[in-house]
Amino acid sequence: MRRMSRHLIDIRPLTTSPPFARMWTGSTLAGLGGQLTIVAVMLHVYELTQDTFAVAMVAVAGLVPMMFAGLYGGMLADAFDRRTVALVAATVTFASTALLAVLAWTGGETVWWLYALSIVNSSANSIVMTTRSAITPRLIPRELLPAAAALQGVTVGIMVMAGPALAGVLVATTGYAWTYTLDVVLMTSLFLGLWTLPALRPEGVIVRPGLASLRDGIGFLRRAPNIRLQYILDVIAMTLGQPLTLFPAIGAVLLGGGAVTTGVLTAAVAAGAFLSSLFSGPIGRVHRHGVGIERAIQGYGAAITLFGVILVVAQAGWFAPADPSAPNIVLITAACAALAFSGATDNVSAIYRSTMMQSAVPDAMRGRLQGIFTVVVTGGPRLGALYAGSLATFTALWFPPLLGGLLIIALVGVLVRLNPAFRAYDARRPTP
Repeated sequence: MRRMSRHLIDIRPLTTSPPFARMWTGSTLAGLGGQLTIVAVMLHVYELTQDTFAVAMVAVAGLVPMMFAGLYGGMLADAFDRRTVALVAATVTFASTALLAVLAWTGGETVWWLYALSIVNSSANSIVMTTRSAITPRLIPRELLPAAAALQGVTVGIMVMAGPALAGVLVATTGYAWTYTLDVVLMTSLFLGLWTLPALRPEGVIVRPGLASLRDGIGFLRRAPNIRLQYILDVIAMTLGQPLTLFPAIGAVLLGGGAVTTGVLTAAVAAGAFLSSLFSGPIGRVHRHGVGIERAIQGYGAAITLFGVILVVAQAGWFAPADPSAPNIVLITAACAALAFSGATDNVSAIYRSTMMQSAVPDAMRGRLQGIFTVVVTGGPRLGALYAGSLATFTALWFPPLLGGLLIIALVGVLVRLNPAFRAYDARRPTP
C-alpha cells in the first residue's frame, strides 16, 4: 500500500497551504464553468448563423486580445498587489458572463454580443491565469511546486473532459440561459479563493506597466537560456504535434463514427493528462528537470508519430469494419491510446516547465515571464492548427502527425544537445 501511495499524486500543497487549497478549488470550479460558456457560445453562434466559419471566428477573434492581455497582466502582476490584480480581472470575467446570461434570459443576444463578450471574457481570464501562476510560489514551499503543477493538470483534465460534454447536455436540456447562469454560480468560488488570500505585492525592484517593463521582461528572457529553451521546445511540440484540427475529418473519413469519434479522440488527450497527474508522485522526486522536459516532449513526439502510423493503417483499409460507414473500433481504440499517451507526456512536460519557471525566475519578474508564457501556450496550438490543416490539404490526413512527431523527436534532441546547461539543470539549485 505504501509503495502504491508513492506513485499517486502528492496532495501536500492542499494540506500544507489552506490559501493555495482555496485558490485551487475555486480555480477548478470556475474553470469548469468557463468551459461551459466556451462551448455554449460556439453552439449559440452556430444556432444563430448556421455557419461553421462564424463559429471558428469565436476563437480567432479572441486570440490577439488574449495574448496582449496575458502580457499586460504579467506586467500588472509585477507592479501591484497580485491578489488585487487577480480579483479585478476575475470581476471583469464574472461581469461578462453575467451579461451573457442576462441577454440569453431576455432574448437580446446577437452574434456580435457573443463575439464581444467572448473576447472580454477570454482576455480577463488570461490576466487571472497569468497572475495566479505568479502567486503560487508565494503560497507553498519550492519543493512542492511540482505537486502544485500536477494538481493543475487535474484541473485541466476535469475541465476538458467534463466541460464540453456537460455543456452539450445542459444546452440541449435546459437552454443557453441556464448554462451561462451555472457558470456565473461556479465563478463565485473563484472569488472565495482569491478574496481570502493575503496581500501579495511583488518582491524586488518594481517597474510600472509599460514598454520599459516589457523590455525588462524580454531582456531577462535573453539572459535566461533554460527558460528560453523550454519556451522554444514547447512551441515546437505544439506547432508540429497538434492534430486536433484534423479530428473531424479523421472521424468522418478514416476512422468512421463522425462527431462521436471526434469527441472521443479529444477526450482521450484530456484523459491522458488527468491520469498522469493522478499518478504523478514520482515526478516530484526528480531533480533533473531539463532531462525530464526533453524526454517528456520526445515521448509526446513518439505518441503523435504513432497516431500518424495508425492513420496510415486506416488509410490502407486494414482492420476495416464490414460496413464502411461504421466506426472502426479497433483503430479508434488504438488512436485513443496514442492520444492519451500524448496527453500524459505533454502534462509531465508542463509540470517540469511550470516548476522550472516558478522556482528559477525571481519574484519581481515572475508575472512578466508568465505573461510571455501565455503568448507561447496560446499561440503554439494555433500555429499547430495552421500547420496540420494546410499540410493535410495538400497531402493526406496521416501525413502532418507522422512528419510532425518525427520532427519533434529530432529537433528536441538536437536543441538540448546544443544546450548542455539545460540538460544539467538541477531543481535543487534552480538557474534561469
